[in-house]
Order: sequence, then C-alpha cells, then structure tokens
Amino acid sequence: MTDLLYSEEEEALRAAVRDLLSDHCDAPGVIARTESDTPHDLAAWKALADGMGLAGLLIPEDRGGQGATHREVAVVLEELGRAVAPVPYLTSAVVATEALLACETDGGLLAELATGRRIGALAVALSVGPGGAYKAVRHEGGCLHGELTGVADAAAADVLLVPADDGGLYAVDADAVTVTPQASLDLTRPVATVTLDGAPGRLLGDAEPAVRRALRAGAGLLASEQLGLADWTLTETVRYLKDRKQFNRPVGGFQALKHRLAQLWLEVVNLRAAARNAADALATGEDADVAVAVAQSYAASVAVHAAEEAVQLHGGIGMTWEHPAHLYLKRAKADSLAYGTAGAHRAALAELVDLQAP
Repeated sequence: MTDLLYSEEEEALRAAVRDLLSDHCDAPGVIARTESDTPHDLAAWKALADGMGLAGLLIPEDRGGQGATHREVAVVLEELGRAVAPVPYLTSAVVATEALLACETDGGLLAELATGRRIGALAVALSVGPGGAYKAVRHEGGCLHGELTGVADAAAADVLLVPADDGGLYAVDADAVTVTPQASLDLTRPVATVTLDGAPGRLLGDAEPAVRRALRAGAGLLASEQLGLADWTLTETVRYLKDRKQFNRPVGGFQALKHRLAQLWLEVVNLRAAARNAADALATGEDADVAVAVAQSYAASVAVHAAEEAVQLHGGIGMTWEHPAHLYLKRAKADSLAYGTAGAHRAALAELVDLQAP
C-alpha cells in the first residue's frame, strides 16, 4: 500500500518554500506586478531555482539535477498555489523538463533548466490535455515557420520546445521568435502567441511521446497547485469569519456559514488525496494515466468553488482589487481549462477503466 502522507523531508521542503515565498510573493507585491509590464517575478524564480535548486527536482543527478520525484515537486507546487506565485515553475521545471526527459538528446538543456538560469516553455497551447491534438509548425530547410497561440509563460522563456510537422520536437531560442502577449484572465500566468518566421531549431527527438509525457505530468501536478490554492482560500476565509463581527457576534458562528465551510473543507481533503495519489503515481509510474485523470476530473471544481466562496464570504473587501481573493479566483478559473478540462479528463478516465457511456 502506497503511503500518501507527507514525509518529514517533504514537510521540511514545504516550510522552506513557504518561508521563501513569504519574503518574495506577498499579496500586494503580486497584485502590483500584475499591473506592470513584467508579470513574472524573476527574483523569486532565481531564489527558488538557483538558491534552493528546485528547478532541477525531476532531473537525474547525472544530468545536472537533484534526482528527486514528482512527490517533492507536488509539495513545491502546493506552496506556489498558496501564494499564486508568478513564476514559470510548472511550465519550465515540470512540463518543459518532462518533454526533454522523453527526448533522445537534450543538447545540454536539462542542466541549464536545472539551474534555473534558462527558462523553458513547451510551445503547445495551455488548454491542450494529455493525448490531445496540438498544433505543429512547418519545418522547411532546417527552419521553422508558423504561429502558435496560448503558450503559457512564453514571455519569460529563454528556449521554446516547438513541435513541427515532420514529427520532431525542436529547441528554438526565444531571441529567434516573436512573442506577443495575449489577453489573459490569470495575470500571474500569462499566455502569448509565438510567431516563427524562419527560426532555426535544433532537433531533440520525437514530438508526440515528449508532448504526451509533458502534458500528463503537467496535468497531474497542476492538481497540487489547485490544492494549495483551495487550501489557502479556505484557511483565509475561516480566519476572516472568526474575526468579522455582525450583530455583535463572529460571522463564522452562524450555522449557515459553518455548513458551507464544512462542505468546502471536505472537498479540499478529498482533493488532497487525489492530488497526492497523482503525484505518487507519476513518481512510481503505476497507473499514472488513471491517477492523473481522476485528480483532474475533481480538482478544477474544488479550486473554483473555494475561490468563489472566498470572494463571497469576505463580503465587501472580497470584491476589491486590493484584496488578493480575485487573484485566486482568476488562477482557479484559468487552471480549470489548463492541460485539459475536467470533462475531457472524465472522458479519458471512462476509456481507461472501460466504462463507456451508453
């Protein structure tokens, strides 16, 4: 029987990451950053990647990484979700890294991503789920031509991993492409259009297995980010309702609100089990497709519900720009479409366990 409880090492990692994020990613700072021309917090990224070595957790030690597992990465993502941290961790340290691990050669890129000195992004729309159809660009005479939309964190990337119509996955330097920001609901994980006009690319390997592996890990570990987000919004809402007084008593003492919070707590506990199971399955390789589909079938609704309740139960201040609740609601909504919708994951799960609809 797999032990899904957090180990002492994982709890120590959590404490260290939370401590770092409390210094770098306080709510007013994140809100101010979303209003600026630089949505990504590269100082926080440098502290996480270079200072703590967290960008290389999934990369084996002999390839320049830390040689850890998806369980440790899940703990990091829980904390990043709690802080809605505007760093390209999921896109570079998980998705781009997993794509490179599936390639025949990485051209030294893995070691560079492990240090965090270079940031990678898989040039596939954020909305594409594992096994989903993705757009490829034209490969002609060693150069790539085409346009890709909805690429998350492309603005922060130094290198893009681009699938081409010849079936290959190519590494393209960000200097060789045009990145145009798109309107993003979630201002802490912006998406962009990537235009390639004869950009030179280095062949890394076959695109299909690399993209499938990358998106599966992205979807499975996104559930941990959604868990962190839901957990923070629940904790903060409970704290607020204990302090806020109405009719000379704490608002949290009213029975109707207790029921709503109890229901939400139950959902968050269930999401923790599903997210931990997905991370463990990715680490061991056992029933990973099923575990990821189960987690993502459930995670989006819980994260969105928790964020909606936070906005509503914080009353007037929950509706303001200055309160961070809107950041969590926008991230939860954007995450509900990232790496496949809950409906798409349920359909995939039905096929995996042979439960076809009539």
